[in-house]
Amino acid sequence: MTFEEMTRGLAEFVRDHQMWAMPVVFGLAFAESLAFLSLIIPAWGALVSIGALIGVSGINFWPIWIAGGLGAACGDWLSYWIGVRFHDRIAHMWPMSSFPDMLPRAERFMKKWGVLGIFIGRFSGPLRATVPLVAGVVEMEYWHFQFANFTSAFVWSGVLMAPGIMGVKLLM
Repeated sequence: MTFEEMTRGLAEFVRDHQMWAMPVVFGLAFAESLAFLSLIIPAWGALVSIGALIGVSGINFWPIWIAGGLGAACGDWLSYWIGVRFHDRIAHMWPMSSFPDMLPRAERFMKKWGVLGIFIGRFSGPLRATVPLVAGVVEMEYWHFQFANFTSAFVWSGVLMAPGIMGVKLLM
């Protein structure tokens, strides 16, 4: 099954079974934000497709936005925890072990940008799941990380989901 087929299938499932929209969006946002898993499950396209369904299929924006924000924040929180817990071993784990210069570059990025780096990383595909992991490795202060994590997760979720509702308003 190709990525496009998977994305189309998930969007069709949500359209046909709207009561599953929140758990599906939570799971996709979680997978998209979790270090290592995001490399295997590219969920961004499916989230955008589901967002496009919001207005045309009558799916309520607010619960989907909340599910996406919470899923992304929980994925990043777990990535941060993995970074804190295994910081001295992260460089030897896949995919970091395959790209030995990635972790030192990411550490420099986090030290330079700090909390703002969490926001920047949220909106950059390659950085999305890596930045929280590195924030844990460099032991960013927990509450600073969580503030940036949850704030950026809900902004990101809104950006992905809003075009569906905006598109419908423009058509009317």
